[in-house]
Amino acid sequence: MNEQPHFQPFPKKVLKRLLLSLIVLAGALGLRQPIDPASRPPTAPNIIFLLADDQRWDALGVAGNKTIQTPNLDRLAREGFYFRRSYVTTPICCISRASILSGQYARRHGIVDFVTPFTDSALAQTYPALLRKAGYRTGFIGKYGVGNVMPINEYDYWRGFDGQGNYAAKDAQGKPIHLTDLMGQQMDEFLQGNPAGKPFCLSVSFKAPHAQDAANPEFPYAERFTDLYRDQTLKRPAAADDKYYRQFPDWFRHNDQNESRIRWSRRFATDSMFQQTTKSYNRLITGIDDVVGNLRRTLQERGLADNTIIIYTSDNGFYEGEYGFADKWYGHELSIRVPLIIYDPRQPNRQGRTTDKYTLNIDFAPTLLTLAGVPVPGRMQGRSLTQLMDARDGAALKTPWRTAFYFEHMFNTPAVFIPQSEGVLSADRKYVHYYNLREPADSYEEVYNLKTDPLELRNLAVEPTGKAAKKSLLPIFDQLKEAAR
Repeated sequence: MNEQPHFQPFPKKVLKRLLLSLIVLAGALGLRQPIDPASRPPTAPNIIFLLADDQRWDALGVAGNKTIQTPNLDRLAREGFYFRRSYVTTPICCISRASILSGQYARRHGIVDFVTPFTDSALAQTYPALLRKAGYRTGFIGKYGVGNVMPINEYDYWRGFDGQGNYAAKDAQGKPIHLTDLMGQQMDEFLQGNPAGKPFCLSVSFKAPHAQDAANPEFPYAERFTDLYRDQTLKRPAAADDKYYRQFPDWFRHNDQNESRIRWSRRFATDSMFQQTTKSYNRLITGIDDVVGNLRRTLQERGLADNTIIIYTSDNGFYEGEYGFADKWYGHELSIRVPLIIYDPRQPNRQGRTTDKYTLNIDFAPTLLTLAGVPVPGRMQGRSLTQLMDARDGAALKTPWRTAFYFEHMFNTPAVFIPQSEGVLSADRKYVHYYNLREPADSYEEVYNLKTDPLELRNLAVEPTGKAAKKSLLPIFDQLKEAAR
């Protein structure tokens, strides 16, 4: 009688090692197990990403601004994690927004104008698409700002618009309403329609406080803010002195046809214009603050407050007449530095804290994915900010954080004259190179020491100390520029 051989099972330790080896091999080959949306735990955090348009870093009470009224955002910063040195890699909306969505420098994502959209494959690797694939319900409200194709079908809820939009909006009943307030209503609509227990990611892209370019008025705020700031007299910034504009070479000023100078001429040319524009700009930000306050109350009422992360930032900064400029585009702190707040109610160690580490807009996508427990694609160049948020005060990070970063502005169109620029910020020393793609011989440089000159009033590029600083910064500049590709 023939007997079947008796099967001897593998010892548990051997099976465990075999399974671990297979997992490591799959990782080495770039294989990832598909994420089953049904397997995502119900405690996955909800995420609301709030993006202002043209809000400079110091246009918040918590940033030391004693004029502007932003009580809800200040409270969010005090109760959350406030990043005091957050920057964008390109200070113009279309490119910055592409970097925010993709976690990549412009040199990698390739969007350097207002008409180029993401390719289908690139769009699939943006944070909303990856979160949706992982089981999140996604929504978009407001100014999309990337290309001339709106990805309506890539979101579960879409209230986005192309172009700049208009502050004079109408609600669902056809009644006039300020655009910021309409977006607040749309946020409520999204939350009301969310299935119970379904994790969501809502991206809200405000038009405010961006100008209604060439309109009259250019910064139209909601009527209820008419008396706000009326009796205050704002002090014009030191860098608004005309000598700072005249320090730029003739080709840069282009016979006063530089686009930032053209916009300055209708917003900041006189003190009365400065008062009107800056107060209206501040009123638009207070309008956002109102909506943020309403949002937090709505989350509380719906029982969502304890599991909803709120991120607040801006796509770039804004000149209020400094250097004779309006808007953004260039390498000064006022243009590339933005507010950043992350409020995570689930983690007490992430609350009531700050950092001065350099953080970038390319960090947002990997941060949102990490918060949701979703793998970060290798093509993303940013880093998850959770590393900073989870670090104990004074404790060394497991992986050293950046001490320098590269920034660039390659936007170029025949319609307007905006000199291109690129630079590096390292240990509070900044090097900026301005150039003109139309005339390659045109060139201008700036060097600043932000420790001794935080307002960037003294260009050291023509001084011996500045030349030495430039010499030490150029190798870092070259290295980071190459890494941005």
